[in-house]
Amino acid sequence: MSCVNGFVTPVPSDARDAYVASAKQAWALLAEYGALEISENWGDKVPSGQHTDFLRAVDLRNGETAVFSWVSWPDRDTAERCEAAMQNDHRFEALPMPFDGTRMIYGGFTTVFTARAADTPPR
Repeated sequence: MSCVNGFVTPVPSDARDAYVASAKQAWALLAEYGALEISENWGDKVPSGQHTDFLRAVDLRNGETAVFSWVSWPDRDTAERCEAAMQNDHRFEALPMPFDGTRMIYGGFTTVFTARAADTPPR
């Protein structure tokens, strides 16, 4: 069953280009390890919540933007093989990290439903 690793990351707002460049470099490695897709999404409408929100989850500070990302995998085993390889494949260590990774939140999720407009029959 397919799975997704999701992330919310605080990134200095003026480091957007550096972040995108880093994500592109990371994608090359992730794809090599079997990732199917990556999506990097720069926050442009991230409201403060009453009880919790993305901003508090990553302790967003002045001059930072919340980035919401995910990597799709064909199955959990493939994702876990890549996660294990991150400890030994020094190319991961060499990736630039233009953000504070200690405030990133992440998790793995089993896909239970997905749909695309192209998959929906016309009415």
